[in-house]
Amino acid sequence: MTMNRFRTTGLPASIRGTLPAHLDASPTTPPHRPRLLLVDDEPRVLASLQEMLKGSGYAITTADSGTAALACLAEMRFDLVLLDLLMMDVDGHQVMDFINQRDNKADVIVVSGTVGIDSAIGALKRGAHDYLRKPFSREELLRTVENALKQRDLQQINRRMVAALALSEKKYRYLVDASPDMIYMLGHEGRFTYVNDRACQMLGYEREELLGQHYTALLHAEDHERALYVFNERRVGERASRDVELRVTCRASPMHGHATVADTSVMTISLNAIGMHREKRDPHTPTYVGTYGIARDVSARKRAEAVIHHQAYHDILTDLPNRVLFKDRLGLAMLQARRKRAELAVMFIDLDRFKLVNDTLGHGHGDKLLQQVAQRLKDCLRKGDTLARQGGDEFTIVLPDLRSRDDARVVADKFIEQLHQPFDLAGTEVHISASIGVAIYPEHGESIDELLRNADIAMYRVKDLGKNGHAFYDPSMHDALHQNVALEQHLRRALERNELEMYYQPQIDAASGRIIGAEALMRWNHPVRGLIMPAEFLPFAEESGLIVPISEWMIDTLCRDMAQWGTDGANPLTLSLNLSPHYLDHSKFFETMRNALERYDIGPGRIAVEITENICIRNPQYAIEQLKKLGQLGVSVAIDDFGTGYSSLAYLHRFPIQTIKIDQSFVQQISDEDGHYPVVLAIISISRGLNLDLVAEGVETEAQARYLRAHGCSTMQGFLFHRPMPLGGFVNVLNS
Repeated sequence: MTMNRFRTTGLPASIRGTLPAHLDASPTTPPHRPRLLLVDDEPRVLASLQEMLKGSGYAITTADSGTAALACLAEMRFDLVLLDLLMMDVDGHQVMDFINQRDNKADVIVVSGTVGIDSAIGALKRGAHDYLRKPFSREELLRTVENALKQRDLQQINRRMVAALALSEKKYRYLVDASPDMIYMLGHEGRFTYVNDRACQMLGYEREELLGQHYTALLHAEDHERALYVFNERRVGERASRDVELRVTCRASPMHGHATVADTSVMTISLNAIGMHREKRDPHTPTYVGTYGIARDVSARKRAEAVIHHQAYHDILTDLPNRVLFKDRLGLAMLQARRKRAELAVMFIDLDRFKLVNDTLGHGHGDKLLQQVAQRLKDCLRKGDTLARQGGDEFTIVLPDLRSRDDARVVADKFIEQLHQPFDLAGTEVHISASIGVAIYPEHGESIDELLRNADIAMYRVKDLGKNGHAFYDPSMHDALHQNVALEQHLRRALERNELEMYYQPQIDAASGRIIGAEALMRWNHPVRGLIMPAEFLPFAEESGLIVPISEWMIDTLCRDMAQWGTDGANPLTLSLNLSPHYLDHSKFFETMRNALERYDIGPGRIAVEITENICIRNPQYAIEQLKKLGQLGVSVAIDDFGTGYSSLAYLHRFPIQTIKIDQSFVQQISDEDGHYPVVLAIISISRGLNLDLVAEGVETEAQARYLRAHGCSTMQGFLFHRPMPLGGFVNVLNS
């Protein structure tokens, strides 16, 4: 930390030079270099600030933390502090609190990047003079610092002026007119008897036009009643009016930047007023003669507060009400519905496939999509309806004054229809849909949280049924949700209780009928519900993070079973195992596989890992690195459900893949061995062109098998040959 010593100052040269010599209170005071304290815990930002201010005539001290800033402020006096709010040890608000406790407070300019609403409000309440958002130019910095110092000097001058009023009427006039604030006096009838130069400049009038004018001529019509006591203030001392905000009508002047003098504008002022009295012979009964007041233009501050207030209750991206404002409006709508004994609807909307847009096109395009969705939803609503963004891709809506539930159904249908239309994101056409849950007040809840929760439950019911639709809440949905929660809780104990089991579906060489491999499939032997398929419980495992221990169990069980087949004399087979993309992202994936192979003495060439095309979306480069490590180990890789995902052929070419599997949805379309099925033929052609092995899934008929065999696919699996079977059954098939 750099510490510099300086001499004290009188008035700044720009102001001191305008004072007559006989009015200058400190004509021999040596020149003053303003003292600046720069506070930021980012060394580069701090060095940049210091460099920008270099050569500007300021005495600069730097502090690289909030703690260092407090130490500087305790030892020295500063004119101006350039302060970062977000610091690790002592934040900017604490530094400002320390400054405000001192007698000679330094002015503060907040120099920061993106600051939250609460931090901005906190800085304003603590008296921050101005705010500079990073990055900024040197000219902007110097201008802001100069303005702050000038404002500080003017405020100091004003205080000296007020203190020197008793010296002489001439000096009193001079000091008052030089004040940066508007100063006025009213007679007992409310007419101006004195205004200073600043008042004339700010209001755009000549002094002669204001003198004798009643104060109501300047007031905004809506503020007449509030101003009645302030402009007729008779009290003195602590009881006098302080910081009363009023609106006044100004005539345009050059300092306002208006085009012509005929224009008018509205200014917000902060007013302090005190009664003036003339003492009679009896000092206890003075005569009221008028009001003395000081006013400051706070229009800029009011505009900033309005912006901050708006941002506190609105989503910055879409400018929709946020969840705080939504709950407030929903509460008011519920009160009105209760009085009218009417119904209202609450909707919870979640966009389907939005994450895919973010992952493939980037968050910038995702933000544009949310903005377009918000506009389309707004276009479907009435003026009295409220649309809000809850966060992410979730929106909530309140529809008051329902005539019937059909009103809500019609709106939901409009939403779905509007969202079906394609979205244009910088030339890329995107299609999405939405899942919408609806709850009706008061039937589905009599509190805000209950209505939102039940609408959310109804939305998830739509998700479970395939998305792209709407549903009204029903108590049975709540029961289903509890069942899902219970299912997730039971899944956590399934590993401990050995309820999971591996099933195996043989893969057949169609020419010879010989089993050449198998796909390992997991089943859950639930103690109450019986055998549960993975599609029902794996989504819970992925959401809860249980997919990691479950996948590790699968790898260990597969290797253990293969070791058992080897001791039973079974022929060496290649077994494939489906792995979740969530698990592939796990850092211990490769080590787990390698350790299991070593523990059970399994050759890596007998294992194939099956992944889906969607793995390319999440983190393709990381996935490629992981799969290459498997290839180096000797484990082969297969693309499962080929043709149903979103990867490109470029990714397919880059991945270390040995096998692709034709998804059963394409195989099931084969009904005639003499027919033409271009998708199947295209996948077969791709496998040949890339020299990849090919497996057809879901083969159920002889016609499908003959068609596939005729066009070059000889490895198949499906119910035509074998169903998935537990370990014992699979071993029996191998040995038969």
